[in-house]
Amino acid sequence: MIVRSLLDTDLYKFSMMQVVLHHFPGAQVKYQFKCRTEGVDLTPYVEEIAGEVAALCGLRFRNEELAYLRGLRFLKSDFVDFLGLFQFNEKYIRVARGAAPGELAITIHGPWLHTILYEIPVLAIVSEVYFRRTQPDADLGEGRRRLQAKIGLVRKVEPALDFKISDFGTRRRFSLAWHEEIIATLKREVLQLFAGTSNVWLAMKNGVTPLGTMAHEYMQACQALGPRLRDAQVFAFDKWAQEYRGDLGIALSDTYGMDAFLRDFDMYFCKLFDGARHDSGDPFAWGEKLIAHYQKNRVDPRTKTLIFSDQLSFPLAIEIARRFHGRARTSFGIGTNLTNDVGFEPLNIVIKMTECNGQPVAKVSDAPGKIVSTDARYLAYLRQVFGLEPAKH
Repeated sequence: MIVRSLLDTDLYKFSMMQVVLHHFPGAQVKYQFKCRTEGVDLTPYVEEIAGEVAALCGLRFRNEELAYLRGLRFLKSDFVDFLGLFQFNEKYIRVARGAAPGELAITIHGPWLHTILYEIPVLAIVSEVYFRRTQPDADLGEGRRRLQAKIGLVRKVEPALDFKISDFGTRRRFSLAWHEEIIATLKREVLQLFAGTSNVWLAMKNGVTPLGTMAHEYMQACQALGPRLRDAQVFAFDKWAQEYRGDLGIALSDTYGMDAFLRDFDMYFCKLFDGARHDSGDPFAWGEKLIAHYQKNRVDPRTKTLIFSDQLSFPLAIEIARRFHGRARTSFGIGTNLTNDVGFEPLNIVIKMTECNGQPVAKVSDAPGKIVSTDARYLAYLRQVFGLEPAKH
C-alpha cells in the first residue's frame, strides 16, 4: 500500500473537518481531479490507482493515532471520537479514464464530512504510482545531493533572520519512502531551522510539529453555505473564529484575490488572526500590501506572521525572508521543491472542490493558472459580486 495510515495527510484537513462536523454536517460537495502538466498520459495506471484507493478505503484510525490527535490542543474530543468511527466509502469516489486522450478522471461526490479527507492521499497515490511506473529504477542519489545543497543554503542564512522552513509536500511527493527520508534528514541536520511538517503521520512518527490551518475548499464552500455570496469570505472567517476562538489564526488570502481579501480583512480580523498565508501571485507585492494594510488598521505588522507557500524554492524563500526581516514575522511552507526534487519533472496535479450543495463554487486567485471553476457563468458572476477584473490571458 502507498498510503498506510489515515494520518498520512495534511493537518488542515482535520482542522477543516472539525468545522464541517460542528457547523456544516449536512453539506454535500463535489471535487474533481486535474493534471496541469501537459503531455502526461495517466490512463495506463487507472487500475493501479483504483486499487490503491480501494486499499485506502480499508484503513481505520488506530488507537495510538487517535490518542495523538486528542493531544493536539485545538482538536475537540467529540471530533476525535467521530474519527474513531470514520472510514472512507468507495461509493463517494470514481476513478476512470476521462473523455480526452490520456486523461485521468477522478470525481469525489458526497457528504463533505465523509469526503474531505480524500484529496491528499489520492493525490499522493497518483504521484507515487506514476513515478514508480515511469522511473522504476530511480536513483535517489540526485535527490539526496539536491537536498544537501538546500540544507547548505539554509545553514548559511544569517541567524538574525530567524529563518525556518516547513514541509508542505505530501500531495505531490515522489514517494512515501522519500518523504520519510526528507523529514528524518531535516530533523537530524537542521532541527533548529525546521519548523515542522503539514503531514500529521510523519509529524507523529518523527516528533516534529504538525502545521496547517485552512485551505481554499473551506473558503469556496462558504460561497454556498453563507447567507450572501458577497459576504462569503467574512462568513468563512467568522465561522473559523467561532470554532477556534483565536487558535489556528492564519487566514488564507487568495480565494478572491488579495485586494478583495483586504477589503474584508478589517481591523477586527487584523487583530484576531495571527497572520495570513500567500498562495498565488507576486509574494513581494503581497507582503508589502499586507504590511501596509496592518499599519492602516493600527496593527503592528511585526506581531503578525506572513506565511508563504506558493511554489517556493529555497533561494526564493530566503530572498523573501530578507525582504521582510524586521517588518513582520515570516514562515515558509515548501512543497514539491522539497518532496519531489529528485531529477524528474514532478506532476502538477490537484483535486479541487467544484460544487457545494448543488451550487458551483470557484476560486479566483491572484494567478490565472490557479483559477478553479467548471462554470464560466458562475465565475463571471462571482467576479461581478466581488468587483474583480476579468482574467488577463
